[in-house]
Amino acid sequence: MMTEFGFNSSYLTKDNQPWFPIMGEMHYSRYPQKYWKESLYKMKAGGVEVVSAYAIWIHHEEIEGEYDFSGNKDLRSYVNAVKDCGLYLLLRLGPWVHGEVRNGGFPDWLMNKGYQLRHNDPAYLEEVRRYYTTLYEQVRGLLLTDGGPIIGIQIENELGHCGGAYGEEGEKHMQQLKQIAVEAGFVVPFYTATGWGGAATGGLLPVMGGYPEAPWDQRLTEIEPSGNFIFTYERNDHNIGSDYGLGEGVSFDFAHFPYLTAELGGGLQVTHHRRPVAEAEDIGAMSLVKLGSGVNLLGYYMYHGGTNPMGKLSTLQESRATGYPNDLPELNYDFRAPIREYGQVSDTLKELKLFAMFAKEFGSELCTMSAYIPEENPLVPQNQVDLRSSIRHNGQSGYLFVNNFQRHYPMAEHKDVILTVELGEEKITFPKVTIQDKDYFFLPFHMKVGDAMIKTAMVSPLCVLNNEEKTYIFYGDREPEFELEGSLVNTRLITLSRRDARNAWKVTLDQEYLIVSEQVVLQTEKGIELIGSTPLQMKVYPELLTLPKGWTKSESDGEFAVYQKEQKELMVPTEVTTLVQSAEKRKYSIRLEYPQEMLDQDNSSARINDCFLLIQYEGDMAKAYINGEYVADHYYTGRPWEIGLKRFDFVKEITIELYPLHEGAPIYLEEWPVMKEGVACELTKVAATLEYRTVL
Repeated sequence: MMTEFGFNSSYLTKDNQPWFPIMGEMHYSRYPQKYWKESLYKMKAGGVEVVSAYAIWIHHEEIEGEYDFSGNKDLRSYVNAVKDCGLYLLLRLGPWVHGEVRNGGFPDWLMNKGYQLRHNDPAYLEEVRRYYTTLYEQVRGLLLTDGGPIIGIQIENELGHCGGAYGEEGEKHMQQLKQIAVEAGFVVPFYTATGWGGAATGGLLPVMGGYPEAPWDQRLTEIEPSGNFIFTYERNDHNIGSDYGLGEGVSFDFAHFPYLTAELGGGLQVTHHRRPVAEAEDIGAMSLVKLGSGVNLLGYYMYHGGTNPMGKLSTLQESRATGYPNDLPELNYDFRAPIREYGQVSDTLKELKLFAMFAKEFGSELCTMSAYIPEENPLVPQNQVDLRSSIRHNGQSGYLFVNNFQRHYPMAEHKDVILTVELGEEKITFPKVTIQDKDYFFLPFHMKVGDAMIKTAMVSPLCVLNNEEKTYIFYGDREPEFELEGSLVNTRLITLSRRDARNAWKVTLDQEYLIVSEQVVLQTEKGIELIGSTPLQMKVYPELLTLPKGWTKSESDGEFAVYQKEQKELMVPTEVTTLVQSAEKRKYSIRLEYPQEMLDQDNSSARINDCFLLIQYEGDMAKAYINGEYVADHYYTGRPWEIGLKRFDFVKEITIELYPLHEGAPIYLEEWPVMKEGVACELTKVAATLEYRTVL
């Protein structure tokens, strides 16, 4: 039977039940096809249930009439990969997408036609109809009604906020585009539109956004505190698209639509003039605030970074040369996303997984809980003194949210605070707590656990293992201080440290297990796979029924069985040779010497998955070449540049070009290098690290 999807004014539904999904953006045309499924499984392990993806027009029809759906641009194969991995897809059709793409995704030939683009110009609409119809032919038979994974379509992007028709004209244009999409064959449960900054939505389901910083901001200084760290009923982010200076407020009635996000910044893509570095805590605190403000869909842009394809006629990145406000790297679209340019799983994925695991287990009930923001909650992010809090409840139970985090700005410490919640005539009081700068957390009250109820606790719920004995997993670095009413029958409560919770992965074998490991734990068609560096170690609850081949079991850690696997740690020496030193650039050759054991890998259970070249340098930017071919680039941020070498068949030599950064350059950097005579242009460290893949 086909799954049914819908929505009401408060939340999405799945088979007529409240549904709180996690959504993550991955652009198929910016990532190698042969690694799609590995990445999709990583997204799933991070808790993503819905993948969103732009179909970028200039990637598919750079030359008029010559469509390209081959290789990394094979949309149909991508949709099938999403289906094979057990995920859903929201396809973002454009035709204009922004996405830091040349012309916002429009091909040059379309730009030169003289049409009134992004308006109801009949000639332009005919081009859109042809494009939409071509896209539909690629996914025919893969919509939900056919048993496929496509459950939603986004129409356009930021219309009227970042160019195009505005106001009533914009609303009519959105309606016309939706009609063309439906006539082309795109009949799906959800039709969405970006809703921030006064953008037209045409009556479609509005999705919102929010970023912890604004790399597109034209200022070169530290910018004001972001409003995305304040609990508020306001859904709009005034920073998105602020480089365009268009649009205020929103164009739809909050009361008619659920609070959904599609563009919470999973990271930040740096521009040439502004290079903020997004940390896991920046994204985590912002996500918690959105939860506390009533969000019922956490959607991240980007969730997976990538690399721009090489154009046939030009480079394909956003640039000032094409009339856009920013210069982006020609190739790099890393975004410091939860999964990065070369498939690296970052700390951000592990941080966001805390919320994803919670939403998977408790989201259906959370959807029915409205947000109640206390009057004393500060409404401006410049207030760094008063405690920020919010409550979501359904009249019987709920969660208290606290945020004392503001990116790049210190928050006052709150000593011996007694947090309270008024639920009808009852006043619920939590134990005394000290809340320090950078703390953010949420706590349950009146939470049902089996036949008992947790009246209050000083830890956060993570997930439930639904076995014969039901186990509720919580996390936090304070004493749990569970205040229980009733008896726990066939029910157990386990508390993890926050670090262990970030490294926790729920899998299903003969029953449900929680694996705690710094490795990334994937559940694929091959079984349970662990990806990461050495040593190989995991804690498992409950204890595995059979010992995995090649593993040994050591003393238990509390309720968890501890397993280890011997894995010889291989080294990849590197040798750096300076080729060119000039005022314009420096050029280096890096040679890698792979161990013979790596080159002679058989089909054993532990294999090399990738080798990452870590390059530390000082300068404005860097480019990488293999056999003279330009393959990668990077803007300096003070953080190492990582290049995944399996994409390049573990090449043994790579050439790096560095370009100088001059003192006083019109660039915002969080961390400036040490200048030598007013210039920085130097390779400071090179290393190679191996990533292993182990099948249990």
